[in-house]
Amino acid sequence: MTSTDLEPDARDLLATAAGPTDLDLTRLHARLERAAEDAGVLDVAYRTLDSPVGALLLAATERGLVRVAFAAEDHEAVLASIAARISPRILRAPGRLDAVARQLGEYFEGRRHTFDLPLDLSLSTGFRRAVLAQLREIEYGHTASYAAIAMAAGSPRAVRAVGSACATNPLPVVVPCHRVVRSDGTIGQYLGGTDAKRALLRLESAA
Repeated sequence: MTSTDLEPDARDLLATAAGPTDLDLTRLHARLERAAEDAGVLDVAYRTLDSPVGALLLAATERGLVRVAFAAEDHEAVLASIAARISPRILRAPGRLDAVARQLGEYFEGRRHTFDLPLDLSLSTGFRRAVLAQLREIEYGHTASYAAIAMAAGSPRAVRAVGSACATNPLPVVVPCHRVVRSDGTIGQYLGGTDAKRALLRLESAA
């Protein structure tokens, strides 16, 4: 999003921000965020959240949470991908993601076992989206094999495709691909790293 997308008064906020203090910048950004929302030009809001598995990037459209990304995925690269695939009108706007941050905080504290959030699945299509639907059926504290997910998704032989769907899951943690393990019980790979996957499984098994 550029300043030309905003109403004149919002552009004036930017033009008069010479030599601001940190508090001024915070207030300015909050006003810019509100102006963008009011003008209908905030297509994607994002924020970061500190967690036991590292900093998470959270992004949401008006339809719902569209992306959760680990630091290992490179947050700047993720934002660039969102800009290319959804809209370049992106702004750090934490307010839209308050409920997401709250529910994730409760999850990491062991007080939440399911998420009650609107999701925007536009970054996943076809069989991969079918896999995401099955992942959401795996209960907290349980695991399922890649083969079992392939069967449930209607393609028993598509085990590798299930692995690919998990590796490209746009909403890790919320859509729990960390609960998918190999048939021999080993945990397999994870887009946030195997340490993060082990941490999430330990968290859930301790509940």
